[in-house]
Amino acid sequence: MRGIFVPRAISESTQAKEAMATISVTEGAPHAVSDETRARADALKVQGNEALANFKFAQAVELYTKAIELVPTAIFYANRAAAHVKSESYGLAIDDSSAAIELEPSYIKAYYRRGSAQLALGHHKKAVKDFRLVVRMKPQDRDARTKLKLCEKIIKEAAFAAAIQSERNLPLSETIDVNSLVVDPSYDGPCLPEDVSKTKPDFIVALMDRFKRGKLLHRKFVIQILLKLKEMLCALPSLLRVSLPADDPDAHFTVCGDTHGQFYDVCNIFSLNGLPSESNPYLFNGDFVDRGSFSFEVVMTLFAMKLVYPQHVHLLRGNHESKNMNKIYGFEGEVKHKYDETVMQLFTEVFNWLPLAAVIENKVLVVHGGLFSEENVTLADIEKIDRNREPPESGLMSDLMWSDPQPFPGRGPSKRGIGLSFGPDVTKAFLELNNLGKIRCAVHVLAF
Repeated sequence: MRGIFVPRAISESTQAKEAMATISVTEGAPHAVSDETRARADALKVQGNEALANFKFAQAVELYTKAIELVPTAIFYANRAAAHVKSESYGLAIDDSSAAIELEPSYIKAYYRRGSAQLALGHHKKAVKDFRLVVRMKPQDRDARTKLKLCEKIIKEAAFAAAIQSERNLPLSETIDVNSLVVDPSYDGPCLPEDVSKTKPDFIVALMDRFKRGKLLHRKFVIQILLKLKEMLCALPSLLRVSLPADDPDAHFTVCGDTHGQFYDVCNIFSLNGLPSESNPYLFNGDFVDRGSFSFEVVMTLFAMKLVYPQHVHLLRGNHESKNMNKIYGFEGEVKHKYDETVMQLFTEVFNWLPLAAVIENKVLVVHGGLFSEENVTLADIEKIDRNREPPESGLMSDLMWSDPQPFPGRGPSKRGIGLSFGPDVTKAFLELNNLGKIRCAVHVLAF
């Protein structure tokens, strides 16, 4: 097949009492350590801090690990936890933060970093406990207070939503009146036709050009695209089956990994590789949003392309197409700043209907995360997943969005704290069972 891959415990009350104690000057370091060894460990920590500041998270983890091997202090464990949070290895971040707390129960940053990892995993009640301790010990910590308020708000909102939930409640997409939305005469950007399904490629060209000039699409057209996209996605199975035209030897399939709000990188992909067509189809493998400053522009460009090229642009869901991630990593804030809560709610509805996996040419399975904690999962099992929901903490849907390969056999805990790590033997068994040749994850290609 022709193709291109574009990459990507202690009780709270006890903790509180211990944490309020005077902070140790040694920060948990053992006493029988030579000055030379301590100096080497401190130098490694400084290098790790520099790597972390330069977004070299794997290098930072390696340097902090070497420092821990020399002198296992609370600060070194907490710093490594910070690197794990940045690389979304939330399970490892929780482990390291807890190790730091065990060494030095009064080390504030360890509670903050553990709380941050719990928040990212959606464990809001656990995160609240850690952030409350930080705020109690350091009331002026603005970041901790902000995250505490965010957790408390999410918990209250979830309780309120559960209290008012009813089968009679319709989603926003089924109640909004698009005809009541008026386009101001001063708007000078691209417009959709009356029948949105008849949108032409020149709309996409004009849209991307407008985004490059720092301007936005009118709110009415954003809402129309989201409503049409939801309608289209609802008709699709959780597992897509796509192929190239058999009579075109020059046709190739482009699979793109995480784009994370990097609009100009997305523009560069299309500039180098061409716009979608029957002989040049694309599959974007999730994580369109968060982190980058232009997440809205990225996802709206991709949605518009799906609208214009429904058979030649395929979109899968990543773990960042979810409420919790969007709150923490910036997409929700960006959309509310550029538009409003209504638009954000519609994005959430659309995200919930994105397919979870695709098979290309009956040979390659594409998923954002990886394989499963269960044995003998078939493509038919994936196809039957009820995906219209927020990602659960376990099960097939969770594994598809969160799991990672590991170099050694078997299954093990995930460094992310959700999903699992799976070995080459698990990959081989799955491929043989389903008569496949390869698996393409967001940043890995697995084949046997």
